[in-house]
Amino acid sequence: MSLVLYDAARCPYCSRVRIVLAEKAVDVEVVEIDLSDRPPWLYEKNATGRVPVLEEDGRPLPESAVIMEFLEERYPDPPLLPPDPADRAAVRLLIFRADELTDPYYALRRGEDGAGEQLDAALGRLDAALEQAPYLGGAEYGLADIAYIPWLLRARDVLDVSFDGFPALAAWVARLEERPAVAAEADIVAAL
Repeated sequence: MSLVLYDAARCPYCSRVRIVLAEKAVDVEVVEIDLSDRPPWLYEKNATGRVPVLEEDGRPLPESAVIMEFLEERYPDPPLLPPDPADRAAVRLLIFRADELTDPYYALRRGEDGAGEQLDAALGRLDAALEQAPYLGGAEYGLADIAYIPWLLRARDVLDVSFDGFPALAAWVARLEERPAVAAEADIVAAL
């Protein structure tokens, strides 16, 4: 079985997939895509022309959230979803609602009015959740954490967003950066 990842270093959605692949120690061939000059053939793999796309034996699969679930099913060890169905559903809901963080992040990146306040509100919600449990999905690290950390690394390291007012969130980011897969992503972000 051969896996190919159509990837872009600057893309946080690709970051999600890279982290899952690293956590599961899955070997993959990487094809770097220039997002400012997307090759026409990419639209044959994903009609939107977006990355990431994971291709297994010639079958392309787009969308980071879908790819993360696919990798969890295809490579179940180590597990990145909790064993309880209700807990898994809660993780999926968090991933589904990630735009509550990503929308204000992109608004801030574009310099839109009020974006800083919107991002602070999103960070406050994450901080409050992390005061209740060590990880977004509860007691264990998993897909919910992986779904959010790419934007937080970029907010901190590219947009100079401070987590000083969000101690639980700051501690969570520090815990995640102790993981080699997340540390590798932090290195990628630092090089952007």
